[in-house]
Amino acid sequence: MENSLYITLSRQEVLRRQLEVVSNNIANMNTTGFKSQRMLFLEYLERPDRQGDRMSFVQDYGLLRNVDVGPLNVTNNEMDVALRGEGYFVLETLSGPRYTRGGALQLNADREIVDRAGLPLLDTNNQRIVLPADSVQVHIAGDGSISTENGPLAQLKVVTFADQQRMMELGGGLYETNQEEIAVAQPEVSQGAIEGSNVQGVVEMTQMIDVLRTYQSVQKLIDTEHERIRGAIGKLTRVQ
Repeated sequence: MENSLYITLSRQEVLRRQLEVVSNNIANMNTTGFKSQRMLFLEYLERPDRQGDRMSFVQDYGLLRNVDVGPLNVTNNEMDVALRGEGYFVLETLSGPRYTRGGALQLNADREIVDRAGLPLLDTNNQRIVLPADSVQVHIAGDGSISTENGPLAQLKVVTFADQQRMMELGGGLYETNQEEIAVAQPEVSQGAIEGSNVQGVVEMTQMIDVLRTYQSVQKLIDTEHERIRGAIGKLTRVQ
């Protein structure tokens, strides 16, 4: 295969994965607390035959997560909370703590505050938050303090990390990391609202169109090069 085809194929493979990332962003435009992602690219040089000139290939080597805060969507549901600043809520799972910015909460059968998947939310003492059986109203203050008509109850645990890009996305708005938790000194919590996705629909659709057009251009180049090689082989065969 000609060197030009190696280069265009490397570009086409990266475009395919880039389209997957953009498609995932668009699919999560309405996912609570979702953070959009971008691919990181790297040019590398190589001598395929170890003798000739170096060729420039393109490679995707990672994803960059946009950690900007998404828009606040007011729900007026007292069990909904949103983080207006940095940080993540901490959830208890059988595999250890998991982290999320999804604040659509509810009560389970044991009156524990859980997320939509039923995972218990933890307080600053790493304990589950349980509402008293006789409590009716729930108030969540700006610092994450939870109280009922019977008095103070607990405070939501809000943490962050030194490198948020190293957090692994698990799906469903959950993240995991082996980094040490850093407590957010002054969390900014809003009750009666949830954080929307920070995906910008127009930007993502424009990006998708651009990727598709580039992919088609690369495919056209591959087809043209293939026909050139095919024609050259045909001519050489007739000469012999």
